[in-house]
Amino acid sequence: MTDKFDKTPAAPPAGQVSVSKAATTAPENIKAIPVRHVGRWISGVVVIGLLVALVYAFSQGNIQWQAVGDKLFDKNVVAGAGRTLLISVLAMVLGVILGIVLAVMRLSKNPVTSWVAWLYIWFFRGTPVYVQLLLWFNLALIFPVLNIPFIYKDEMTDVMTPFMCALLGLALNEAAYMAEICRAGIQSVDEGQTEASHALGMTQAKTMRRVVLPQALRVIIPPTGNEFINMLKTSSLVYAVTYNELLRSTSQIGSTSYAVMEMLFVASIWYIVMTSVFSVGQYYLERRFARGSLRSLPLTPWQRVKVNLTAFGNRPSGGVSA
Repeated sequence: MTDKFDKTPAAPPAGQVSVSKAATTAPENIKAIPVRHVGRWISGVVVIGLLVALVYAFSQGNIQWQAVGDKLFDKNVVAGAGRTLLISVLAMVLGVILGIVLAVMRLSKNPVTSWVAWLYIWFFRGTPVYVQLLLWFNLALIFPVLNIPFIYKDEMTDVMTPFMCALLGLALNEAAYMAEICRAGIQSVDEGQTEASHALGMTQAKTMRRVVLPQALRVIIPPTGNEFINMLKTSSLVYAVTYNELLRSTSQIGSTSYAVMEMLFVASIWYIVMTSVFSVGQYYLERRFARGSLRSLPLTPWQRVKVNLTAFGNRPSGGVSA
């Protein structure tokens, strides 16, 4: 005879009942109290105070601010800014072209071309731009006549005009730096790309033009933009070869009107405007060339502002929910 078992579930212990009820109760909101960064507020007040003091000092100085506004768009100043932009663009274009050639020569297996490229880079990176400009400007002291047999012959003073001295001095110096930038970009491309191109029957020159250089541009573009912005400022050194660019134009006006500091402020404003415009262009150019290497492009400054404003508007008024 078998025993009968009671199949009615036994009552759970009292402690277990309290735990299950507590588990079904929604947690209370956590009142998150932000950490007070006293040091940030103090440093912010100190920086703002220094800026206010600096602005006040310039406002009380012996500066004719009205002359700055009056001469900002003077026809000579605008023409000088145009010549600064012209010489910078031309010098940069020549520097990039020659830099690519030098980079390819530097990476060549031919020891002659490799050493010639290295020697060029060594010389132009080792001497100041100001000295190079003066060398071109005084080249007639060494070669009074430029004589290319059966092609061209003229006085060196007529050939080396201020524009030509400025262009050669800036472009040849820039080529040395662009050669190193391009060399770094070319070496960043995986060697397997070159080997695969050769396996398909492409020549060395075609591989460089069709495969390597397009991929190297992603590395070359950012420092090239920085170099051009630096070129805009370095172009002020052509003042030494009497090329009438922005700084020389403003200095001439300042020497005749006795508003020397005011015209230097005018030149500074123009340089800041030009570099700012090209900095924005450089940002979007880098963003475009980054499309092939990033899964998602970073937000633009205007998109960041919109996201921050949206997040600020949607911020909850109460505590932080757990």
